[in-house]
Amino acid sequence: MVTAAPSPASDVDRIPDEFHSYWRALEKPSVRRMRAACQALLGFDAVPTREQVLRFGHGHYDTDPTAEAFVAEVYDVLGTAAGRRMLDTALDEGLAAVADPPPSLVALMSELTEEPEWLDWDLLERGAKVLRGFGPAVASSAGSGTLLAYTESSIAKPLSLTGAYAGASALRRFVETQRHTFDISDPGGMRRGAAGWKSSARVRVMHVFLRRRIAAHPEWDAAAWGQPINQSDAEMTLLSGSVVMALSMRAIGHPVTRRDIEALMHLWRYVGHVMGVRPRWYPQTVREATQLTLVYFLKRAHSSGGDGVELIESYLPAFRPQPGTGWRRRIRDEVNYRVQIGYTRYWLPGSFYRSHDMPFAWPWALHPLLQIPGNLAVGVARKMNSRVDSAADRLARRRREAWFSREMDGQESRFSAREQFRR
Repeated sequence: MVTAAPSPASDVDRIPDEFHSYWRALEKPSVRRMRAACQALLGFDAVPTREQVLRFGHGHYDTDPTAEAFVAEVYDVLGTAAGRRMLDTALDEGLAAVADPPPSLVALMSELTEEPEWLDWDLLERGAKVLRGFGPAVASSAGSGTLLAYTESSIAKPLSLTGAYAGASALRRFVETQRHTFDISDPGGMRRGAAGWKSSARVRVMHVFLRRRIAAHPEWDAAAWGQPINQSDAEMTLLSGSVVMALSMRAIGHPVTRRDIEALMHLWRYVGHVMGVRPRWYPQTVREATQLTLVYFLKRAHSSGGDGVELIESYLPAFRPQPGTGWRRRIRDEVNYRVQIGYTRYWLPGSFYRSHDMPFAWPWALHPLLQIPGNLAVGVARKMNSRVDSAADRLARRRREAWFSREMDGQESRFSAREQFRR
């Protein structure tokens, strides 16, 4: 049965023009056959209900009113530096440390400190432990997966305008985003006042700056794409960090269970909550998350053009060794560059990799395969022996911290928005 496209939306509940690719995709014979096979073999439809799809579609125009009110009342009036100091004081020392806090800050801190009814700290900490157990491989998986999203204008256009993920700055900006992933998955990292909680809050405010400037840019097409950095695109980022990440890690031998994936989803749901990502519908099960991920892939319009191509083709060159480095650093960077090539080719569809100007991948694409026996053995041993589990957890944390320090040359992440667009 073909699901009809929705009737024209109201001003409140709009659907981006490009989202209608989803309704057209449902009519394709290959998609019909896939849905029929899933229903027959697994007993459920491969796509979510019409109501859930519409909620996801409408979410492309949803943003973060609470954080936006804070930026308007404080940053716009007192200036960026004063606003940043006020936010840092509230995050580091609590709201009581801010003299005569403005109402918008009170409202923002209320949202940042609230613990929703659905929050389960034990499940969240399990998800954090699963995530950090993957070590620095999560960075390579996230980077490779993002390349697929660069085909969409709503994702590629903001990054292209800032220029942060293209050219010489691409590697630093990418590594900075991984700092957030590492912080939220440290033990207790999402507790109030912890590094992951604070960085999530800072990223939330940074997104407001970017959203407002991008929305006002002449190249932004709100009718086609929705609002910049909207709730639905942000929701897909949460699912990429949980369900998609877990499946990627399975592909290199980590024995990830369904309960592990649910724990990852729970972790990222709370991270999103702190970041102001509160979509109209958030999947409650792995099945629902998989269904929503399929919706995302079916609705892709592949409209990013040159913006997307530049971002995709800037990713791997960013890892190339820089001239003027010592021989030890040079050898290490040469190896790391080829490791990234191997991961990227392993996780990306072959047709996608070949359709862009990407480095020759062989034999480096075999590197992920060679990890499978070791990752599987360690993963099984961790589930059977608590001492092995604790030792492996400490090792994974050291490895990813070493990776971050190496790639950042000892510098720290700033989580600040670009002051100027490149065009």
